[in-house]
Amino acid sequence: MIDHIGITTADLDAARRFYAAALAPLGIGLEAEVTAEQTGGYQGLGFGHDGKPFFWVGSGGAAAGPMHIAFTAASRAEVDAFHAAALAIGGTDNGAPGLRPHYHPHYYGAFVLGPDGVNVEAVCHQPA
Repeated sequence: MIDHIGITTADLDAARRFYAAALAPLGIGLEAEVTAEQTGGYQGLGFGHDGKPFFWVGSGGAAAGPMHIAFTAASRAEVDAFHAAALAIGGTDNGAPGLRPHYHPHYYGAFVLGPDGVNVEAVCHQPA
């Protein structure tokens, strides 16, 4: 299952205004925001509802890739296996498996860049 997707923008403030207005009629609002200091470079806006961001708009850059897609993993072991399998087939590491507490305390994810530079993630939201 797809957990969330993300796109990059050249103007985060303009994107904030646009998506906040355009998605409001759908019941989708700004649920989370992360800073470059929290993530090591990426600044993002998480739109969604009921406390769950599922559409991210973020600052560009090589590490962000042209697009981001995250798949739900049932366990942290699945996240680890995804990362190992992706690297074995030629993916580029874009964030080793580990906790990302700036999203929430149990957020355990791993990131790889696929053949076209897409930032692919597996994420488990369950406690260890």
